[in-house]
Amino acid sequence: MPGQGSENKKLTLEEAKKEIERLRELIRYHEYKYYVEAQPEISDYEFDMLMKRLEALEAQFPQLITPDSPTQRVGEQPLEGFPTAEHHPPMLSLENVYSYDEFLEYHRRVQRMLGEEEVEYVVEMKIDGVSIAVQYENGIYTRAITRGDGFKGDVITENIKTIRSLPLRIKERRFVEVRGEVFMPKDAFEELNRQRAERGESLFANPRNATAGTIRLLDPKEVAKRRLDIFFYYIFVDGDYPRPTHWENLQLIKELGLKRNELVWLCKSPEEVLRVWEEWKDRREDLPYDVDGLVVKVNSIDQQRRLGETAKFPRWAIAFKFPAKQAVTQIINIELNVGRTGAVTPVAILRPVQLAGTTVSRASLYNEDEIRRKDIRIGDWVVIEKGGDIIPKVVSVIKSKRTGEEKPFVMPRKCPVCGAELYRPPGEVIWRCPNAACPAKLKESILHFVSRNAMNIEHIGEALVDQLLRKGLIKDPADLYYLKQEELAALERMGEKSARNVLDEIEKSKDNELWRLIHALGIRYVGEKTAKILEEHFSSLDELMESSYEELVRIPDIGPKVADSIVHFFRDPHNREIIEKLRRAGVNFKSRKKKEEGPGPLEGKTFVFTGELESSTRAEASAIVEALGGKVSSSVSRKTDFVVVGKNPGSKYQKALKLGVKILNEEEFLELVEKIKKQA
Repeated sequence: MPGQGSENKKLTLEEAKKEIERLRELIRYHEYKYYVEAQPEISDYEFDMLMKRLEALEAQFPQLITPDSPTQRVGEQPLEGFPTAEHHPPMLSLENVYSYDEFLEYHRRVQRMLGEEEVEYVVEMKIDGVSIAVQYENGIYTRAITRGDGFKGDVITENIKTIRSLPLRIKERRFVEVRGEVFMPKDAFEELNRQRAERGESLFANPRNATAGTIRLLDPKEVAKRRLDIFFYYIFVDGDYPRPTHWENLQLIKELGLKRNELVWLCKSPEEVLRVWEEWKDRREDLPYDVDGLVVKVNSIDQQRRLGETAKFPRWAIAFKFPAKQAVTQIINIELNVGRTGAVTPVAILRPVQLAGTTVSRASLYNEDEIRRKDIRIGDWVVIEKGGDIIPKVVSVIKSKRTGEEKPFVMPRKCPVCGAELYRPPGEVIWRCPNAACPAKLKESILHFVSRNAMNIEHIGEALVDQLLRKGLIKDPADLYYLKQEELAALERMGEKSARNVLDEIEKSKDNELWRLIHALGIRYVGEKTAKILEEHFSSLDELMESSYEELVRIPDIGPKVADSIVHFFRDPHNREIIEKLRRAGVNFKSRKKKEEGPGPLEGKTFVFTGELESSTRAEASAIVEALGGKVSSSVSRKTDFVVVGKNPGSKYQKALKLGVKILNEEEFLELVEKIKKQA
């Protein structure tokens, strides 16, 4: 190997610097050939010798160690926890289709929105792993963030750094964010489970579960042992797509030395997409990693922008899922599950069976009418599948296997938890428990109240809620705000520090946005998206509480069923009592988006940010604009009023110049904000 003869020579600092950089470049090259292209040019021994030489030189000259050195992939100290960071733009999930007819309907929808323009699709494998965003600044790897809820995720930089196919340096000096999927290859998964079995540890159900568990380990050295890998499929440079098509952006990912799945197709028609789907739905088991379908994306970035997104999904991409895997098993019993809204759902208790990599022992039967329609009986042998490879369900009964011992299911008329008489509202298929104090409803209501997309109160899980209910410390979600430290500290597995952490989280939640409280209350049909729509139209919870049915149905996206549910919820004296307890506890009831005094001073003005800001993050700057009534967009158009330019601006700056949009540097933006605040 070149350079190995100089090992025993005493080097000056300058000579060491040159040799270290030479070794790093050589190691990076061979890592790419081995881990990305799977075409190694040297033996493992020769590679190890290069690494040992670099480690020795860095030990001799520690001042020359840099974060992007190949020796720095694994941190020395275990992590203490994971901070969080926001995603810009959000990492939205994908809508699913399961048949060619469904995909064709999606294609027609795209064409209607684009006015019958020609549409090309890029088709990629849908890797069954964990979504991640990876960032580079000045060509150096700096941060990795999990998808989380799509808007905010956990920062797991050191753990992702251990993935050998991930370059720690790229040849692009602007701010780069690449998004992709971390996964565990099938052979690595089998080896991990073999080792765990030898140690008497529980086994992971499938590679995806193993990946999700691995990236959240607090010790990067343990993560490094598990042979994770990564494929990238999106790239942003200075916050925007660098090239005009997704296909070209995929090529740029490869040019920068980032790992991209080579199984990608550019399709000119939906029929070409179908041909790929037909071929790979039967060949997916041949791949060295798990996939559960295809991802189909509109190729043109301009068309993507015009198609936009809903609150949950981009309209320009869809997951074309492979057929669900099926299994045959027996129904041992049918039990009832009571949800937080009082919905009573029959659940099949199954003879455990392996299905799509997991052991399935329960399946939803949805409702009494569904059981009757499929003639499902206790003791029946049935075909089950995972809808979308996630939720087990009973597809059909194998009636030829009946012995006559099977028992028809009769829906009980009393709640299995509290004994209250069940009722079935007219026109509905679900039976409900009307008892507001039903323990099953209460537990689920509290878990919903504290959940990430509601009040987002961390450290309160199922085990703690069970204890709080059992000890009588809470009788509704509002009681959480009246808990005392000594009460919490006395519970099992708590103690003073844990109790303080819980109370700090509860206290922090008092200052949440109004939509979180609306969602947390558990109003039927009011999810996260509807709660945000309501906050846009009402200045406070009190104003929403006093709104009429007629006022509510005039709001876009609020239909008669939702309006009726909201009115009935706030009429209920028990619900009013809970809300008053929340008010006395100091929980925020006011909207920060709709001011009672009228529109903000930036009402009707659209801002776009590009480049790196020094005084704040883009999220913080965006929040300032929105608080003053303005709007923040991710793209520049003729309707843009201001483009705020930070360090190293990207293509948005050039587009603003071309369109003649008003450009502000960061100092001018801050001066504008201060001026507006003084005038307000």
